[in-house]
Amino acid sequence: MLYSMTGFGREEAAVGAYQVVAEIKSLNGKQSDLNTRIAPLLRPYEHEIRSLVNNRLGRGTIDITIQVKQDGVSKPMSINTNLALSYYRGISDIAAQLGLSQENILATLMGMPEVVSAEQDALPENDWLAIREVIVTAVEKLRLHRKVEGESLAEDLGNCISNIEQNLQQILPYEPLRIERMRARINTSLEDWVAAANIDKNRLEQEMIYYIEKIDFSEEKIRLVQHCNYFREILGNSEEIKGKKLGFVLQEVGREINTLGSKANDADIQKIIVNMKDQLEKAKEQVLNVL
Repeated sequence: MLYSMTGFGREEAAVGAYQVVAEIKSLNGKQSDLNTRIAPLLRPYEHEIRSLVNNRLGRGTIDITIQVKQDGVSKPMSINTNLALSYYRGISDIAAQLGLSQENILATLMGMPEVVSAEQDALPENDWLAIREVIVTAVEKLRLHRKVEGESLAEDLGNCISNIEQNLQQILPYEPLRIERMRARINTSLEDWVAAANIDKNRLEQEMIYYIEKIDFSEEKIRLVQHCNYFREILGNSEEIKGKKLGFVLQEVGREINTLGSKANDADIQKIIVNMKDQLEKAKEQVLNVL
């Protein structure tokens, strides 16, 4: 089963006197990068929330937002009256000295640091456990989203590998032709520079065999087929996190395709190699989305 790294999950529920909304989204990422925006009431549980999300989602850039409201409104606010009065005296003195209006001084006071703050009541253990289940449900919805996208990715990757294999089969008819073309080209070049009677046929045949062995890509074809088979095997196994492994196999596929191209020495085969590289690049782009 293949899982995408992108997904979204949301869950909302009433927990005691609280209304809880948990939203989680994930994007591509080489490692696990978790960003949290949680209600102050949940700060004591932030480490547990992070562990819960990381253990279930693995790598990726993950953003989680958890809102906790009470009785349909935000958490009740508390006003530090003594601090507000201290700010007021200071602001009033400055305004008087500068001859400024104090018409909007209340709005200014409410915006001063630590004058208004949310009440930090302790969250009952039972409520925390219920909120935790809300978070777990949101995570599972994201995992389901990842699974659905992963099925589409698996199909696209399978098609890319199939196209590479089909292109490899298209090369086969050109192999004997390229040897004959190469032989004819060398003979023609020699005859242009050396009289046919002066050519050592035995030496020419030895050199021809040496050259043919240098451009032979039988081993590359075998390895390419093996890499493609291994790629399909990884796609089909039960391991969830396998994007990096698939990426490594595609690197090996690319290495064999490049060697085929360097040894081809034939325009028709080179055209097929270009198509293979095109399918390889598509597969590489898709693998970046795989968990």
